Amino acid sequence: MSSEITAITMPKWGLTMTEGKVVGWLKQQGQRFAEGEEILEIETTKITNVLEAPEGGTLRRIVAPAGATLPVGALLAVVAPEEVSESEIDTFVAGFAIPEASADTMTDGDAVKPRELEAAGLRLRYLELGEGDSVPIVLLHGFGADLNTWMFTQPALAEGRRVIALDLPGHGGSAKDVGSGNAGHLTDAVESATGALGIERIHLVGHSMGGAVAASLALRRPELVATLTLIASAGLGPDINAAFIDGFVRASRRREAVEVLHLLVHDPALVSRTMVEDVLRYNGLPAAVSRWTSLPRSRRSNYRSKSFGDARTGSFRCPTPRRSLHACLCTFSMTRGTCRIWRKRVRSIVC
Repeated sequence: MSSEITAITMPKWGLTMTEGKVVGWLKQQGQRFAEGEEILEIETTKITNVLEAPEGGTLRRIVAPAGATLPVGALLAVVAPEEVSESEIDTFVAGFAIPEASADTMTDGDAVKPRELEAAGLRLRYLELGEGDSVPIVLLHGFGADLNTWMFTQPALAEGRRVIALDLPGHGGSAKDVGSGNAGHLTDAVESATGALGIERIHLVGHSMGGAVAASLALRRPELVATLTLIASAGLGPDINAAFIDGFVRASRRREAVEVLHLLVHDPALVSRTMVEDVLRYNGLPAAVSRWTSLPRSRRSNYRSKSFGDARTGSFRCPTPRRSLHACLCTFSMTRGTCRIWRKRVRSIVC
């Protein structure tokens, strides 16, 4: 009968996750659920996310109450048919042991820590996963973010190819010198980084501000960029959310940071404590703060628009409606000259 009992355990989201906190259960004990339904919310040092049911069943026993912090692999709940007795579930819970990580797994975990390289006279932090002969993928994050933006995406892509996530200048663990702060300066850094990594051809992916940088590099070096994928990209038109950028740079208190981060998500519950702390820590970058706050408020939106330009003026063309509350995911094939657009409803578009 124990074969009919399934354990719900603390997942491992991202390479650095070692434990998680149960924020709250979305299903109650005794309740049935279908595959893919959200069961509970979990907070890590990086994000707050929901755990979806891998298969349907009945939640017979909640082992970890809301507020409990447990290591990866720990037992959170038990799923079993109604005919399974309580005593059988008691035995299962009492005998459950967290699987030990293999030596190979631990070695791999140690090997995938971020590293640094020199590019365009700057020190850049990057994380590289995967190996193989397929064309490598380079991932560029948005304004105020870092390589952890891709913590779920990067491992999923790293089969048979190298996948490199970069910290752009002035972000994450990279040098805080942002130079002119425009797309050209950031593009120089990314172009130089690909050379330092010995890459001759890439699939280039950019989110938000990173999308503008990615488009700029694709226009400059079409022989380097095999494909270009832009997610809610800046540079596709003149409209930006200057209120977000202004609030992000100026935020010095927790409440201010929370209000700014709520602009990024449809569900405010997704804003975790660590996200707020990271925003406040970002304000320790005097070059970025000084450059932005020194501009008159009336010029900030215009400055950003000019700094990142409009990718539609080049050979890359992907129009998207102005002031649209949709994220534009646009994949442009440099070889075929095609463009595909998918849109998904979001709360706000920023860069």
